[in-house]
Amino acid sequence: MATQTVTLAGDTDWPGFRSEARALLARQVPPEEVVWHTRASAAGDLFASLETQRPVVGHGSASAVVPPAFVRLCETVVLHADPARFGMLYRLLWRLVHEPGLRYDPLDAERVRVQHMAQAVRREMHKMKAFVRFRPIAQGDGLPPLHVAWFDPEHHIVEAVAPFFVRRFTQMHWAILTPQRSARWFPSDDGIEDLAGGRLDIGPGARREDAPPADAGEALWLTYYEHIFNPARLKLAMMQKEMPRRYWQNLPEAALISPLAAEAMARSGRMIDAAPTAPARRIVPLQPMTASAHHEPGTSGVDALSADPADALGQLKRATNRCRECPIGEHATQSVFGEGPIGAVLMVVGEQPGDQEDLRGRPFVGPAGQLFDRAIADLGWPRDALYVTNAVKHFKYELRGKRRIHKTPTQREAAACLHWLESEMAQVRPRAVLALGATAARSVLGRPVAVMQERGQWQTGPRGEQVLVALHPSALLRGDPAQRDEAYAAWLEDLSKATSLVQGEVHEAVPR
Repeated sequence: MATQTVTLAGDTDWPGFRSEARALLARQVPPEEVVWHTRASAAGDLFASLETQRPVVGHGSASAVVPPAFVRLCETVVLHADPARFGMLYRLLWRLVHEPGLRYDPLDAERVRVQHMAQAVRREMHKMKAFVRFRPIAQGDGLPPLHVAWFDPEHHIVEAVAPFFVRRFTQMHWAILTPQRSARWFPSDDGIEDLAGGRLDIGPGARREDAPPADAGEALWLTYYEHIFNPARLKLAMMQKEMPRRYWQNLPEAALISPLAAEAMARSGRMIDAAPTAPARRIVPLQPMTASAHHEPGTSGVDALSADPADALGQLKRATNRCRECPIGEHATQSVFGEGPIGAVLMVVGEQPGDQEDLRGRPFVGPAGQLFDRAIADLGWPRDALYVTNAVKHFKYELRGKRRIHKTPTQREAAACLHWLESEMAQVRPRAVLALGATAARSVLGRPVAVMQERGQWQTGPRGEQVLVALHPSALLRGDPAQRDEAYAAWLEDLSKATSLVQGEVHEAVPR
């Protein structure tokens, strides 16, 4: 079998490989008859323009089109250090042309291997950008210092990564030395202007000894690094995964990592054994209304509530507007207090106000409230016979563009608001409570509630009141539209457990 030898200009001669591969493919030369070699080359233009999807035409051959993704893959893989890379790429090109189904087979062993090679090159390029450290060298004669860095890459990536440093350090005169190739940037030169108004030279490799030693600035950095090192946060395996040991030689602090890591356990022990430090006293800003640390039911921290329940509810409403016991109140438009008659047969407790409730200052007037109105109309409950309120008095939300999207209050926020709800219940004195949703049920019953398991059931609250648990109407609005009618019927069935109570004793309610 006759073989053909192809010698490329250098290790990263992508234009040469592209030209030779086209010619070989046009002559229908199979991969097993081609031997690829490279020779030392001068600096070349690695980023020559390329027309993708270009037909390859030769004597006696049909037109062939390669996917643009394969061209980009080749540009990356030629930077790999594997000497067999050019043969693999030409063999894959041959198969793409002669096996059309290959481009749709992501599990092909040869494709997977080449893609892993490209991934290794990209990873090495990222590491070079992350771990190159420049050290200045004075040049004299009024010239700016030359900043020199040493890096030892596994693959032929210097020419590909050099433009990144040109863009990053355009005004700095620098050089990056590696064993195979070196790059030097002249920021202002009256001669050739290759990139960003300067000149980038690619030359032969160098030795580690050609890079300058540490300077005084690094010594100061090492002192700082040693003092901020926290042994309790050391994860050596994770650090070595992200920064393998072969890169440590490029980092000034690498000399400290091993001794600091070795001493980490002892330092952690000393930190644990050390006496606690006294934290600085936090100064709490004065609020217009001061709430006590512990609220007796019915007081809510308000110094003196009126003996008239209606007036007392008005005092509580004004007080909640000034409440800052949790962060929600700071961002809401206003507090949303309950509405309804004193002595209501049924107090309806929801989770928190929504967007419309926050803007209008009234409970249950948004989409969930409208669904609740529809339900009580279907059940024959007069709305003015119910006292409706929420477990949390301010609207918690997050901004998405210009929209305010509801966020569920945390248990801590609901607990901070609990004394307002207890004071409200103490003034209204309802016969029973309808708790809509998990937040409301937890606040009223004083325990976690599995709503889906306890829905439609009467429970006894901590003060002896009867509590009916049901879904919040917003749960129906968020549900599957195809099942909404069925879910609504089941919800009505749960609420109907209070129908006899509401319809039988409406006459006992005292209007506010």
